[in-house]
Amino acid sequence: MIASGDLNFSFSGLKTSVLTRARKEGVADPATRADLAASFQEAVVDVLVAKCVQALDREGLVRLVIAGGVGANEALRARLESAAAARGARVYFPPLRLCTDNGAMIAFAAALRYPQGCEGCAESFPIFPRWDLAQAARV
Repeated sequence: MIASGDLNFSFSGLKTSVLTRARKEGVADPATRADLAASFQEAVVDVLVAKCVQALDREGLVRLVIAGGVGANEALRARLESAAAARGARVYFPPLRLCTDNGAMIAFAAALRYPQGCEGCAESFPIFPRWDLAQAARV
């Protein structure tokens, strides 16, 4: 993913591979589980840092905002801050208490809005399942 030439990434294949390996080997041993988890984290952080740096460089930006649950990861925070500083850029993270899963935040916002009713909400804006990010940038 790092050398793909684009800014897209997906970890579904990696997650499936880790799960398959964990099931195949049983990974009952706590040390083996810890090694597998650390390797997974390192692979994800490597890709996220590389893609963020590529985005900063490609767009000529000096500010990067990280949001969502991933912003709570200490390894990611440290690596992004270091990589950004090396380019004269700065990374902004929300306080840890606000680094929650985006899906949970969306569900909570919907739960608050549900009692008010939302007649025609889905029709008020276009919905594009599996919307290509390159296409979204042109809109």
